[in-house]
Amino acid sequence: MLRGICLESPSVMSTQRILPGFRLSLSFAISYLCLLVLIPLVALFGKASTLTAQQFLAAAWTERTRAAYFVTFSSSAIAAIADTVLGLLLAWVLVRYDFPFKRLFDSLVDLPFALPTAVAGLVYSSLYVPKGWMGQFLVPWGIKLAYSQSAIVLVLTFIGLPFVVRTVQPVLESMDADIEEAAACLGASRWQTFRRVLLPALYPALITGFALTFARAIGEYGSVVFVSSNTPMKTEIAPVLIVQKLEEFQYAEATAIAIVLLLASFMMLIVINTLERRTEAANSSAN
Repeated sequence: MLRGICLESPSVMSTQRILPGFRLSLSFAISYLCLLVLIPLVALFGKASTLTAQQFLAAAWTERTRAAYFVTFSSSAIAAIADTVLGLLLAWVLVRYDFPFKRLFDSLVDLPFALPTAVAGLVYSSLYVPKGWMGQFLVPWGIKLAYSQSAIVLVLTFIGLPFVVRTVQPVLESMDADIEEAAACLGASRWQTFRRVLLPALYPALITGFALTFARAIGEYGSVVFVSSNTPMKTEIAPVLIVQKLEEFQYAEATAIAIVLLLASFMMLIVINTLERRTEAANSSAN
């Protein structure tokens, strides 16, 4: 009798490993992804397929669109790098130090999530115009943070900062401060402690925060349209160009530009995820 129970126990254990409601939750998740992700992507590529190869290139790879791609990706990359540095610093202060109104500052980090991006664009454009509160002091020094690419980077940095902070903050909270004290007792300087002890553990979170910020900045439209002059070949971004194509009822041409942005973003995410996996594998092998 006991032998029979022992023989049947592996199958019983294997069935118990599956969480209750697995099929229902899996079906719901797949349906959700198909409805909100897969079907729109199929429709996007289907609309672009109405164009021939020459028409696709004529719509998505002109001199104006290439300039818009450059402004979009360069501004997004600069903003993501700035957010990575500033987000790490802000997360470090919120986790490691106690100061008055700490919870208030912690809540303000999420303000870009709740604030409409158009409002952010209006505020920044009014602040940094030549007669604005900040612009009247910065413009005489040649610092133009309105109607320029610098303005685009500024608002993208504001919008993407919470992604890095909220990604790095839990990792810092889970790290024991005794590790830093042990490194200091062994004679390591602050920079050596950060570079060899803290940074390897924070690196995957920083890469994830950078990827989220970069992907968010590429598709941003509401705030940029107010702070940029939207001048073709200079400060025009690709989402603005897509909206212009839609207003002209050139739907296939707009989807062609959108596909270029989609493929470029997807390739960037693949590269970043590959680097993240390699870093985690290197850290696990080192440990």
